[in-house]
Amino acid sequence: MAADAFTLDSGNTAWMMTSAVIVLMMTVPGLAFFYGGMVRTKSVLNMMVMNFVAVGVVGLIWILYGYSMAFGTSTTGFGQFVSSPFTYFGLVGLTDDKGLYPSAGVPALVYVAFQATFAVITVALITGAIADRMKFGSWIAFSAVWVTAVYFPLAHMVWGGGFLSPVGKVSEWLSTPIDFAGGTVVHIDAGAAGFALCLLLGRRKGWMKEPMRPHNLPFVMLGAALLWIGWFGFNAGSELAADGVAGRAWINTFVATCVAMLAWMATEKVRDGKATSLGAASGVVAGLVAITPAAAAVDSYGAIAIGLVAGILCALAVGLKFRFGFDDALDVVGVHLVGGIVGCVMLGLVATHHQGAWYPDGAQDGLLYGGGATQLLTQILTAAIAVVFSFVLTYVIGLVIKAITGLRVDEADEVGGVDLALHGETAYESVPGTGRVIKEVNA
Repeated sequence: MAADAFTLDSGNTAWMMTSAVIVLMMTVPGLAFFYGGMVRTKSVLNMMVMNFVAVGVVGLIWILYGYSMAFGTSTTGFGQFVSSPFTYFGLVGLTDDKGLYPSAGVPALVYVAFQATFAVITVALITGAIADRMKFGSWIAFSAVWVTAVYFPLAHMVWGGGFLSPVGKVSEWLSTPIDFAGGTVVHIDAGAAGFALCLLLGRRKGWMKEPMRPHNLPFVMLGAALLWIGWFGFNAGSELAADGVAGRAWINTFVATCVAMLAWMATEKVRDGKATSLGAASGVVAGLVAITPAAAAVDSYGAIAIGLVAGILCALAVGLKFRFGFDDALDVVGVHLVGGIVGCVMLGLVATHHQGAWYPDGAQDGLLYGGGATQLLTQILTAAIAVVFSFVLTYVIGLVIKAITGLRVDEADEVGGVDLALHGETAYESVPGTGRVIKEVNA
C-alpha cells in the first residue's frame, strides 16, 4: 500500500466521479437493454432483473468486504492471491492517505466507487450465457459467492499487488503483465465463468430446433450505444487522472471499436450475404472488450489492429457454440472470452510506450515494436491463468449450488417463460399468459 501524503486534485476527482457514474450506466441500463433485447419476449424481464440484482448484491458486498479483499493490506498470508476482508470492512479505517493511489489526488472513497462499478458489470456479464433457464434465487446466491471467491482474488492478483501485478510480477524470467482496464479481471474472467455455468446448466429447451432470435433489436442497439459511451469512463477513467494518458485511452477505445464494428459486419457480409444490426452492435462490444486491457498501452495503429482482429475473430467465434454444442445463449464466450484473450495477447505484439501510450514499469514493447517475445509470452500466460482460475472455480461453485438448491428452472416454467414463472409479470401485454394475470388481478 502506498504511503504518499494525500493532496486533493479536484480535476482528477471530478473526472473519476463522472467515470464511475457512466461505468455504472454500462450495467443498468446499458447491459440490461443489450441483453434484454437479445432474449425472447418471454424472458426479457428476467434478464433485465438479473442485471439489476447484480448491482444490488455485488454493490453491498463490495462496500462490506469486497474492496478490502481486492485492494486492502493483506493480513491473510496469501497476499499474492487475495487480501484480508477485514482490513477495511465496511470501509472503516479507509482514509485518503491509505488509498491505493494517493498520488493521483483522488479520495480513497472515490476510487472505491469507481472500482465498485467494475465488480458489478463483471458479474452482470455472466447472465448472457445463462439466459432463459437459471433459477433466480440460485443466481443471487451464485453472484454473492462468485464475486467473493473469483472476482475479488483476481482483481487483487492483477491490480491490488498480487503476483500478476506490476508489484508482484508473475516470474523473474517474464516481464510485467499489462492489463490497463480489465481484459483479464473483467472480460476473460466473466467469459470463462459464463462458459462453465452454461455447461452446468445445459442447453435451453428447443435450442437448435426452434428459432431463438432477439425479440427487440432496437433495445440491443440502444444497449450497445450506452455501453460504448460508458466504456470511455471504463477505459480512460482507469488512468485515475484527466491527462494525456487518459486521452490516449479514449482515442484507442474509440478507434478500435469503430474498426471492430466494421470488421464484424464485413465478416457477416462475406459469410452470410448480409450485414446486420445485431452484428453492428456485437462488433461494437467486441471492439470495446478487446481494447480494454490495451487502452493506454498501444498507439493508434495498435488499436486499429486490435479492433480488426477482434471484429473478425469474435464474429467467427460466436459460431463455435453450434459446432461444439454448448448453449452460450448471448455469446459471452464468443465476445468476452475471445475478445478479452485477443486484447490481452495482442499486447505482446503491439504494446508501445511511444505516441502518448503508457504501460507499467517492467513491461516491454511488443514483438512487432522491437521488444522481443518476452511480453508476448507474459500476456499468453496471464490470459491462460485467468481462464483456468475463473473456469475451475466457477464450475466448483456451480456444482455446490446445484447440489444445494438446483440451478435450472422447471421445464414447464422454462417453456412457459421465466418472466411469468419467476416474477409473475411479463414485458408485453400480448405475451401468452398476461391476460390470465390481469383477469386474476381484476377478479
